[in-house]
Amino acid sequence: MQDRNIALLGFMGTGKSTVAQILAQRLGRSVLEMDAVLEQRAGKPISAIFAAEGEPYFRQMERTLIQELAQQRGLVISCGGGVVLNPENVRDLSATGLVVCLTAAPEIILHRVAAATHRPLLEGGDKAKKILELLAKRQPLYDAVPHRIDTSTRTPAEIADLILALFSQPAPAARKN
Repeated sequence: MQDRNIALLGFMGTGKSTVAQILAQRLGRSVLEMDAVLEQRAGKPISAIFAAEGEPYFRQMERTLIQELAQQRGLVISCGGGVVLNPENVRDLSATGLVVCLTAAPEIILHRVAAATHRPLLEGGDKAKKILELLAKRQPLYDAVPHRIDTSTRTPAEIADLILALFSQPAPAARKN
């Protein structure tokens, strides 16, 4: 258990960063915020990466980082909301640890991200409509993650408790093809 990673997936505003901080504190680990690493590597905010290079370029950067992280152990990883768009990302993260998808009701997500200015996929137009559209596209991918926790009515500490309970269970044996 000690060397397994914990990776938090989910839509923006579901609490990944906050819960990752609590988990890291409780486990005596550092948090790796994927978006922060990608911004540092690019030398600009994600919104500027999207504007200058486009989403496919950003998703490739994200994929490269996931491949690097899958080689490491003992991490608490807060993933960007679109990590699930590439099933290989989820597969790689699952191979080295516990992957948990945090979810929330659309109205809760809107409330949490309403004032955000750093969400390139919500820029311009009706944020509520964009959230519903993105969720509709991604929901089957989020639903495919075996461990999901709805954060709509739980505190970050309660969510961390649930994840630590999952984390304390033995890791499933690796499958052979």
